[in-house]
Amino acid sequence: MLKGSLISLNAVEREDLNQLKIWRNNPSFRKYFREYRELNTAQQNLWFENIVTKDDSTQMFSIRRLSDNVLLGCCGLIYINWIHRHADLSLYIGFENQYIDSEGYAQESCSILFNYGFEELGLNKIWTEIYEFDNKKLELFNMFGFQLDGVLRENYFYKNKWYDSKVLSLLKKEY
Repeated sequence: MLKGSLISLNAVEREDLNQLKIWRNNPSFRKYFREYRELNTAQQNLWFENIVTKDDSTQMFSIRRLSDNVLLGCCGLIYINWIHRHADLSLYIGFENQYIDSEGYAQESCSILFNYGFEELGLNKIWTEIYEFDNKKLELFNMFGFQLDGVLRENYFYKNKWYDSKVLSLLKKEY
């Protein structure tokens, strides 16, 4: 368990899967995710089995509120490149359909993940890809000093329109 003042990050447990699947399938969230399809239980279970037993390039966590242990969302470091020491950041707060909350859960999740990634895993860079309309995540990542690495033009198709993807990153020395 990785612990902050508001939340803890815990290894994803099988009992978390149904709620995580419901949040991942929320249409107002799904537009922000690379996995655009509706996920079924078999796909969710396969994802879980892979991150638990097979995939050392993914470290996912359930976000739980410390005061009552309520599941709030999910976050992690994915596509970890152990040679070049970088990873992609994954994060959402599903609780009360917030996506990125105003109570500080997402912000503290990032702080905990960045400390874990940079200090414990020895990463040099944490990066993320967001779509140009994802203002909540852009605002969150700007708080930490993420820099724009590049724009993938017309990289995402949603509701019959093309959108750019922004690739952002934070280096250990910048954190």
